[in-house]
Amino acid sequence: MMCNMKFFISVLLLKLINTALSQPQTNLLQVGCSVYNASNLWNFYSNFNSTMTDLRTQLLDENKRFATVQWPRSSDPVYGMCQCRKYLSSRACVACFDAAVSEIRNCSASSGARVIYDGCFLRYESNSIDEETTLPGNRRICGNRTVSWTTAFKTAVDGLLGDLRIATPKIKGFFAASTRQIDGGVGAVYAVAQCIETLNKTGCLHCLTMAYSRLRTCPPQADGRAIDAGCFFRYSDTAFFAENQTTDITPFLRSGSSSNKKAILIGSIVGIAGLILIMILWYKVLGKRIAAPRGDILGATELQSPLKYSYNDLKLATKNFSIVNKLGKGGYGDVYKGTLKNGDIVAVKRIALDTRVAETIFDSEVRLISNVHHRNLIRLLGCCIKGQELLLVIEYMANSSLERFLYGERRGTLNWKQRFDIIFGTAKGLAYLHEQYHVRIIHRDIKSSNILLDEEFQPKIADFGFARLLPESQSHVNTKFAGTLGYTAPEYAIHGQLSEKVDTYSFGIVVLEIISGRRCNDVQSTNEYLLEDAWRMYENNMYSELIDKTLDPDEYRVEDVKKCMEIGLLCTQSPVSSRPPMSQVVAMLLIGNTSEEPKLPTRSMPAESHNKIKDSTSMSNGFSIATVTSTSFTGR
Repeated sequence: MMCNMKFFISVLLLKLINTALSQPQTNLLQVGCSVYNASNLWNFYSNFNSTMTDLRTQLLDENKRFATVQWPRSSDPVYGMCQCRKYLSSRACVACFDAAVSEIRNCSASSGARVIYDGCFLRYESNSIDEETTLPGNRRICGNRTVSWTTAFKTAVDGLLGDLRIATPKIKGFFAASTRQIDGGVGAVYAVAQCIETLNKTGCLHCLTMAYSRLRTCPPQADGRAIDAGCFFRYSDTAFFAENQTTDITPFLRSGSSSNKKAILIGSIVGIAGLILIMILWYKVLGKRIAAPRGDILGATELQSPLKYSYNDLKLATKNFSIVNKLGKGGYGDVYKGTLKNGDIVAVKRIALDTRVAETIFDSEVRLISNVHHRNLIRLLGCCIKGQELLLVIEYMANSSLERFLYGERRGTLNWKQRFDIIFGTAKGLAYLHEQYHVRIIHRDIKSSNILLDEEFQPKIADFGFARLLPESQSHVNTKFAGTLGYTAPEYAIHGQLSEKVDTYSFGIVVLEIISGRRCNDVQSTNEYLLEDAWRMYENNMYSELIDKTLDPDEYRVEDVKKCMEIGLLCTQSPVSSRPPMSQVVAMLLIGNTSEEPKLPTRSMPAESHNKIKDSTSMSNGFSIATVTSTSFTGR
């Protein structure tokens, strides 16, 4: 199994080198190789060479310092990304890239690798490189030389890095180089900040915030670097970029008024003091040590805390939680649209801590969502605790939920390409949770209302309140049911056996809903639920009857819809072992990829298992259907 994230943690082969080479821009900071190898070496090496050639061709453009190759050509694809610091000339950028290619070839047939120099970074993967901002393996590198003017130097470094952290996400291209004089006229500090250009502003700010909190502890060392998957931060008491490459960051630090600037600082600064404050508050409210993992987050002892927002700021942003701003009502709280003082639009989830269930929901969401970063997963921006009231600040999604477009007032407006993109993006998000994050996360409540759509109809998986971690040593755990009947797998609903294949089953149901435009629990004239109807149509070669009648037949190929239907049914098979891992689902969904065609699904689950699920009105742990299916958003 290709597992491109795991090589950034315990299985990562890291080589850190602090000694500068003869060429400063190719001072090697980190190289990591996946311990997993490509399956077909001939295809891999051919694709690797083609990807590197494409990247180099792009970088030869005089104005280009960032390049990606995103599409595979055959089996064993190689996706690539390269970025140079913008103070480099085009020639120096290409030279740094060539050095990185030479270094990364030492990883031989590894399915993924990354190389980071002072002047550039290069990365390739066997799966698409998504919007990771921070990854396990991120680190700081402090120099060995110490300055003599310690206090003044520390002040200058901290101030400059703090300003770059705020300004860089607002600058087109996510790059800034700046200097600051040291009090007393003893010298200056030089620094650069850069994010990969595929991130959004929020992702860039998050990555630089994490890097800033690490890097600011380097002084009085004369230089330091913070490196991560999504960003790069560096300072030095010696100039390492030309004077004409300096960025005027002053306009990007203005916020209109001193009160606005204060609000932005309060809402975004994450440092040691902020982390300690959040830990103290959680300790008082939840009555436990934050460092001690809960049962639902077993093994997640290194999770970072989210940003802390002011309650008054969120109250103002939502107009005192006005009904006009209400986006929806869930089982554990309401969701409101909010406009922050800096103009950013967010969604604010309000949770009352009056039950142990609510405590678990809050603890899981805060500590899990704030540490997973992927373009198909909803981003937690921060949180707020006030008494027994808990607030989550999350991304605002302009197009609400998938449910609204399948069964609500926007029914029939999604074309096939949009539906396929939603299927594909959701699969990638689940593959990241199950196989690419450094621990296995099971969502447990995948359904159409928990798949939110951005302004371009790209999907993001939301509502991690029921999420659980699955230890690497276990194939499944036995636990009480939590989720939504109709979407949940029979082995979990009936016997409490939880594995990542529970999410796979739910994904298969959502795929059938997207194809048909039907709710999973709607009974048609055949007196059958959607899954049973889909099996019957498939087994009788009547699969075209499942296709949503609101779809324009000229906008899709029946073969493509059939392929998705087969994948959906494949994901709902029993026994559990017959369901594919989500990384394989992603490969099968790639249009034109003939190496991962779906196996023909077979229906082997006994009919009584379906009946047990259909006829259930409550579960043994006290969750009623009304409790676990009550989330219904009209916007988010």
